[in-house]
This record gives sequence, C-alpha cells and structure tokens, in this order.
Amino acid sequence: MLYWLTTFSDGGDVFNLFRYITVRAGGAFFVALLFGFIFGKPLINLLRKRQGKGQPIRDDGPETHFAKAGTPTMGGVLILGAVTVSTLLFGRLDNPYVWLVLGVTISFGAIGFVDDYAKVSAGNTKGVPGRVRLALGFVIALVAGLVAVWTHPPELSGALAFPVFKDVLWNMGLILYLPFVMIVIVGSANAVNLTDGLDGLAIMPVMIAAGTLGVIAYAVGRVDFTDYLDVHYVPGTGELLIFAAGLIGGGLGFLWYNAPPAAVFMGDTGSLALGGGLGTAAVLTKHELVWAIIGGLFVVEALSVIIQVAYFKATGKRVFLMAPIHHHFEKKGWAEPQVVIRFWIIALILALIGLATLKVR
Repeated sequence: MLYWLTTFSDGGDVFNLFRYITVRAGGAFFVALLFGFIFGKPLINLLRKRQGKGQPIRDDGPETHFAKAGTPTMGGVLILGAVTVSTLLFGRLDNPYVWLVLGVTISFGAIGFVDDYAKVSAGNTKGVPGRVRLALGFVIALVAGLVAVWTHPPELSGALAFPVFKDVLWNMGLILYLPFVMIVIVGSANAVNLTDGLDGLAIMPVMIAAGTLGVIAYAVGRVDFTDYLDVHYVPGTGELLIFAAGLIGGGLGFLWYNAPPAAVFMGDTGSLALGGGLGTAAVLTKHELVWAIIGGLFVVEALSVIIQVAYFKATGKRVFLMAPIHHHFEKKGWAEPQVVIRFWIIALILALIGLATLKVR
C-alpha cells in the first residue's frame, strides 16, 4: 500500500525509499513485531477468558505436558494478523504473488482456526476430522497451483527446477505438476503442524525458513542476481521478501509469549497457515526441491509419524518411543529446552545448506 507513495516522488525525497524492496521489508518486519508486542497480551487474556481450560492435552503424551493444562491456544491469530497487516501495508498490491501467498496462508489459517475451535469447544484433541482438513487443504493448494501456472513465465510454467544443476528444467505438464504442487503445499502445512508440539519448537524453524525463502525470492526476482547465480529468473517474486519479513517479525512477537513456559500456543491456526504459506513461497520461486532441504526438520517430523504408523500397522511394534520424533527424545530423557534448542540448531544448519544451493552450480 505504501508503495503507491512513490507516485508522488520526484526521486529525491523520502517517498522514493518505498521503491526499494529491502526498505519495505524492514518496515514490514518492524510493523509485524510491534503488532505482536501490542496485541499479544490482550489477545492472550481474551483467549484465556473465552477458552477456560485452554488447549486439551493428549493423555498419551509425555508426563511433563500435563503441567501445560489451561494454556490457551489459537495464538496463531496473532502471527496471522501481524503478517497480513505488514504485507498489505508494505507489499505491492498489484503483484499476484503477494495475494497468492497471503491468500493461501489465511485460508489454511481458517482451517486451523475451525479445528482449534472444535477441540476447545469439545474439550478433547479430536477437532475436525483429518480427511476433511486434508480435502480442504488440497482444494486450496489446487487453486494456488493453477494461479502459479498462470502467473509464471511461459518457460517456467508447469516446470520443476533442479538445484545444483545449471538450467535443468523438467516440464512436468499440468497432469503431474498440479498434484506435485498440492503435495508440496499441503505437506508443508501438515509437517509444520506436526512439529508444533513443544514451547517455541515450531516458530523459530519457521522464521529461519521464512528468512531463507525470503532471500531466495529476492534473488530470483532480480535478473542481475539470477544471471550471476545461474538460477531461473522469476519476475515479481522479490515482493515475497515482504511477506517473509512480516512473518519473521510476527513470529518474534509471538515467541515473546510462546517462549517456555508458553503463555499461549499457536495451535493449528498458526502451524497450518505458516506451513502452507512457506510451501507456496517455495512453489512460486521454483525452489520446491530446495524447500525440502530448508524445511528438512519439518520433513523429518512428518516422516517420523508416517514411519511410526506404517510400521505399527505392519508389525504391531513401534520404531520410536513416541511420534512425532521430538516426543521420542523427550521419552529418552531430554529436557524440553534441550529438544527445542537442538532442533533450532538443526533447522539453521539445513537452511544454510539450502541457501548454499543458490551458488553451487
């Protein structure tokens, strides 16, 4: 929105600053951060008042989690509010990528909100049936995939780019590409959702991933950078840096209240939304495969559940003491802060590896 102030600029005044994506990204970060600090406490008080007993705690979970009973959920509303306000304020509203990533994020947030509301209202951990959530998620992802195909340059539309290998594209065609995009976006949303099981565990890796994808979006949106790095140029994706910066600022504002012991949980409202938004950003920047590295922590969390369920159905035995895998380490005696901080370190390492693929050719 503020970008339109540049129409009043003669090139030598303060309005000219809003031409620069980096300046607007900085503004988005600080506005989102302030949003979190200003509205965080009132929101928590409101959620605590409305929810009473707070988020239901799993009966089969680690014993230490029973002490968290009464903690309100749906804190993801705070992050969504911060991201939405900052992106609309500083992003270019004539850019379809901005609307697409924001639309997917809010849509998955709506699914998560209904699920959280159902859990709190019923006082159990069931919520909306998993099949319903997946079906709705796939519909949203299908729409996102169609818009991505329509907005991408013709030479990249429906194509999959490979990291490390220079100029390697696989034109998958709509029949293969759309299901692939749906799996990336829905898989991302649910993988982040599965990771959100300990105080602060999910939000820091989400911010790290957002920062990494933001840098990638800025790079692939500039023809001079793509020529130097030998990556595919996707005009317009630089605006996704605004979304990423808002997410980081909103995430830090949320982490202020989510740091152990958490005063609020993000719930499915936040985890599904953030995962869906990041997956969409990866699709728009043509870095779907690199996203599997950057979000490797989320991938491992999701795989641990899939492996656990499949192996148990086949043999009646468990591979992990408990899934997702962060609970396995809790069962092995790791303190919750140990699990959280070590997983943060892993997320940072994977993000740096993913970022390195920009240059390695």
